[in-house]
Amino acid sequence: MKAIAEGLFTDESPPRLIGGRHRESGRIVFPFPGSEDFDLVPLGRDGSLWSWTVQRYRPKSPPYAGPDDFAPWIVGYVELPGETIVEARIDGVSAESLSIGMPLTLTAVPLDPACPGQRMIPAFRPAGQS
Repeated sequence: MKAIAEGLFTDESPPRLIGGRHRESGRIVFPFPGSEDFDLVPLGRDGSLWSWTVQRYRPKSPPYAGPDDFAPWIVGYVELPGETIVEARIDGVSAESLSIGMPLTLTAVPLDPACPGQRMIPAFRPAGQS
């Protein structure tokens, strides 16, 4: 898998996100900040939907490197119990089917599914979906 950024996912299958644990306070953040004050920590794959919205307009480039033909997507905040809240795309479910607290599992999806060899981004799907 070719991730959109270095150090985003672990090498295991299925992958996990890589966060950082603050050495002094123990607070976990995502993404890993690359600071000596933090240790790398693989995050859990399972969480629950904390909040969400629909991204209805094409983000500015840079940093957005997705397709020119923009299609709206769901973006959510997913609470990883005892760790942190992660912002990521929500995949495999319609906005009308979402509910706060619904169980979700980490996956990786291509930034642009229409482009072969596209880099992968973190996403969450309803638990039990492959």
